[in-house]
Amino acid sequence: MKGIPETALDWHRAGTGAALATVIETWGSAPRRIGAQLAISGAGEMAGSVSGGCVEGAVVVEALEALEAGEARVLEYGVSDGDAFAVGLACGGTIRVLVEPVGAALPEPLLADLVEARADRRPVAYVVNIVSQSRRLDTTDHARRFRMDRSGFQEDGETFVAIHNPPLRLIVVGAVHIAQHLVPMARDIGYDPVVIDPRESFASPARFPKTRLLHDWPDEAVAALGLDSRTALCLLTHDPKLDDPALIAALGADVFYIGALGSTRTQAKRLERMAEAGFTPEQCARIHGPIGLDIGAASPAEIAVSILAEMVRVLRTGA
Repeated sequence: MKGIPETALDWHRAGTGAALATVIETWGSAPRRIGAQLAISGAGEMAGSVSGGCVEGAVVVEALEALEAGEARVLEYGVSDGDAFAVGLACGGTIRVLVEPVGAALPEPLLADLVEARADRRPVAYVVNIVSQSRRLDTTDHARRFRMDRSGFQEDGETFVAIHNPPLRLIVVGAVHIAQHLVPMARDIGYDPVVIDPRESFASPARFPKTRLLHDWPDEAVAALGLDSRTALCLLTHDPKLDDPALIAALGADVFYIGALGSTRTQAKRLERMAEAGFTPEQCARIHGPIGLDIGAASPAEIAVSILAEMVRVLRTGA
């Protein structure tokens, strides 16, 4: 699906006019996380959300006024308990929203560069000082924010950093029973899954509906896909001929998670093979094997839950 910045840029270039509204601060149980965005066209169209529906109408009015004035503004709203309950929350909260008209406060070339980085799967931070109104893109600082996928204010209380990470991607090698459960679960929490298996009878649309399937040899497939810091790799075949080529590629890349199915004995043999291939103990330590958190999982579905939980833990905590 097209993202919010992309939609705002399209509306602006079409001559309709557009503004971007971004949640920059929250207190209490605010409906949306910091960094959530809403695009508003000059015709009052909306894409995205800053509050789950609680204050969108008011934000649209402010955005249209900001477009007419050609200047950014910071809004603050309290979301009542009643409104919060209506959008599925237990209690209310308060949010601050930055509204930026495209082409005025937010220059079109800057937004275009942001959209291009997102299309190229390049992590980028949009940095705005709400006092001086300076704006820039940054790809070198904010390592922790990129890792945690966490937008927010710097210590000065004036500089807001909006993190734009590439979409999360899950590459599964082995179209096995566990993968049939893991893929839809991962999709539900925001991953873009790809299944690699040269065995077409295994990696079939009937077994994996609405899923990208690659029937190439795993090392060729991952090379074509590309491996980056927003990619998780799960090796599920038990077959070194299929798993190892992808594993070798991942150990030489910056994927955030590598998990491999098998017993502790299988993992020990796997580590021996990787050492023979020239990888250091530190590199081999990145392999989570046996894959998944130790929650006593027995069925394929339970194993899929344990894998997904481990992926989330590594992504959010780095451990």
